[in-house]
Amino acid sequence: MTSSTQADDATARAAASAPEPRRSAGAALPRPLVLLHWLTVLCLVLAAGLILLREEVDGRAVRQWLLEGHRHFGLFVLGLFFLRAALRLRLGRRDDAEAGSRLLRALAGLTHLAMYALLLTLPVLGWALSQSMGKPVHLFAATLPELVAPDPDLADTLGAWHVYAAWALLGLIVLHIGAALWHHFVRRDDLLRRMLRFRRG
Repeated sequence: MTSSTQADDATARAAASAPEPRRSAGAALPRPLVLLHWLTVLCLVLAAGLILLREEVDGRAVRQWLLEGHRHFGLFVLGLFFLRAALRLRLGRRDDAEAGSRLLRALAGLTHLAMYALLLTLPVLGWALSQSMGKPVHLFAATLPELVAPDPDLADTLGAWHVYAAWALLGLIVLHIGAALWHHFVRRDDLLRRMLRFRRG
């Protein structure tokens, strides 16, 4: 065997053993799950945007309209929560090895569980807060059932809890986004792409 042939063989073995970027070809998530995820994101952004904008404008009618919009999108988040929970139960647990080690998967699961809890708690707190202030809660033309009776002291407590829950959810969302970017740019796997792709079924 000549030295040229030996060099070619060595080059081929080195190329074959070289590490490749960690890009998986995992299947996209089910279309309904992705759709509900992004609808929830949209409703959260709109609910937060409307209530923040309300603090910057004058005019009772405009402020009331913004508050009603905030309540409606909050209630949409609540409805989407139940749809997402039902779909998750139907699909069963997804144990995705691509998500990393067992510890990372456990931490991701706990984070998702906490986010789901807040997606349920935050709208319910807002619903109860409005009623504790003596204001009925409407969804389109329907008046929602009364959760609590008017009570100024309870309103103060629920208002504080509502704000705390909103900040907690924001913190988890930032963590969630950071984890997605870490998977994409550091681990270089396919998790973020799968959340942006659609497939039937």
